[in-house]
Formats: sequence, C-alpha cells, structure tokens
Amino acid sequence: MTIPTKPVLFVLTSHGEKGDTGQKTGFYLGEVTHPLAVLDAAGIKVDFASILGGEPPVDGLELDDTTNARYWNDLAFRDAIRTTAKLSDTDPSHYAAIFFAGGHGAMWDLPTSPAVDSTTRAIFEAGGVVAAVCHGPAALVNVKLSDGNYLVAGRNVSAFTDSEERAVGLDKTVPFLLAKTLTERGAIHHPAADWTSKVVVDGRLVTGQNPQSATAVGEKLRDLLVR
Repeated sequence: MTIPTKPVLFVLTSHGEKGDTGQKTGFYLGEVTHPLAVLDAAGIKVDFASILGGEPPVDGLELDDTTNARYWNDLAFRDAIRTTAKLSDTDPSHYAAIFFAGGHGAMWDLPTSPAVDSTTRAIFEAGGVVAAVCHGPAALVNVKLSDGNYLVAGRNVSAFTDSEERAVGLDKTVPFLLAKTLTERGAIHHPAADWTSKVVVDGRLVTGQNPQSATAVGEKLRDLLVR
C-alpha cells in the first residue's frame, strides 16, 4: 500500500448568509470531519483553504455527532480551520486531490471563484482527483478544462438534489438549483431518495449527494489515492 506524498486540499466556502434571508450558513461541519476522519485513518495529509482565507463560517455544528465533536474539540483542527489559506494563494501542483465540502454557502462563492476554476482544472489535468459532497459540487458547475469543455460534461455525478433543496425550503433562495445546473452543463446526475447516502465515482471524479454521503465520499477518495 502506497500513501500519496502530496496532500489533499480541502476547500471551504467563505460565504456566510443564505441569500437575503438573514439566515447564517457556511461550510457544513460534518462534510469536512467525516471525509477527514477517513483520510486521517489512512495517513493521508490534508490542507485547508477557503475562498477568502482565514476562518470561514461554519454551519451544521452538530456536536452530538461524535466525529464532529472529536474534531471540534481538537485544538489542531480548530487552528487549521481558523487559519485556512486563501485558495488563490495555493499551488495546485502541491496536491494529489481537491475536495469541496458543502454547506449552503458553497452555492454563492464556489461557482464564481476564478481560483476554483483554475485550481480544479490544474489538479485534474495533472492526474489528480476531484471530489465534492452535497452543495460542494457547486464548485464544478463552471469549471472548464483546457479544451474548453466543462469538467462535468459527459461525466456521472451526484449532488444535493432539487428535491432536497425544495424539502429544506431554499429552492427559491439559492442562486440556482444544483442538480439542474449540473445537468445543463452536460453532467449525468444520479439522484437517490432524499437524505440517503449516494456516491458516484467517474474516473477521477468523486461526488456525493448530501451529508449522509460524506463518509463514503472520503472512502472513495481514499481508494483512488492509496495504491
């Protein structure tokens, strides 16, 4: 078994509000801690970045979740989250993979970030893995490869479904419907029943539907990295 020498770059949203609702959001904690736990157990190093750098806003602070509680009470993890690199300052060549956590904030700043586009393209075209869960695939809706095609075009994906967005009452608040937009970009979207785990692997692209899919996304990412 060979552990990659390069780390995985976890990218978090810096956006903290759900549209003009006044409701706070950010990255969803369990969508970071659960994949992280899988990679930590495998000895795979992780670095953290966010769109603006520094400490991003957090959502889903559910500390009755033992994995969340373990990391949230870990000083090294909290320090890493407080001091994330600004994504545009990172060097894609340093990473074996890039992973986008969800949380509703991801719908606002990940799709519009030039750094998301350039970093994702560079890692993917260098043979690295691209992974995302829940609203994290919002990062992929505008990423284009060097040939001008969308990264997701013709590829099988999973993401937070339009049905789930309606179920949480935010389908009129988010700037776009994620599954619908991925499909419009040429992706082949595979929905599962609301709130059930669903992960799709298409080559070096790993995507998961919702928080329930976070651990499995971490496992599939690990399996692509460990040889």
